[in-house]
Amino acid sequence: MDIQIATLCDFAADYNGKMVVSGTIDVLAAPALPIVQPHCCLALRLCITPEDNGAHKFTVNIIDGDGKSIDAKMPIKADMPVDLPEDVPFLHRNLILNLQGLKFTEVGVYFIDVSIDGEVIQRLPLRVIKVDAKNNQQPPVA
Repeated sequence: MDIQIATLCDFAADYNGKMVVSGTIDVLAAPALPIVQPHCCLALRLCITPEDNGAHKFTVNIIDGDGKSIDAKMPIKADMPVDLPEDVPFLHRNLILNLQGLKFTEVGVYFIDVSIDGEVIQRLPLRVIKVDAKNNQQPPVA
């Protein structure tokens, strides 16, 4: 199984097998903590081949720099059965996970880990920063 697209974004949708992604996110910024992201999506596009047939476990976990889940709702787990006919060389599937009320209590680097059968196959970094409330600017990079 190969992940061809993986991004955190404002919005994602699947239209007859075509993925639409809007507003990719790699930084969350606010003048005060905690920072709460009211709504976002994890958008994934998988390429599946007959070798992937069988029962699989799919997991998404958002962790802090110490490897701890950001809240008790994590990790998100799902069964992912694959049954692709041998005469089909590959097919794509779009997975869109709507996330509500993600809360980040500290600034720093977080990670969105996507795992299949216990193996992390994609890790997306996410920076959480405070900005100056007066002029809404990020602090200088050291």
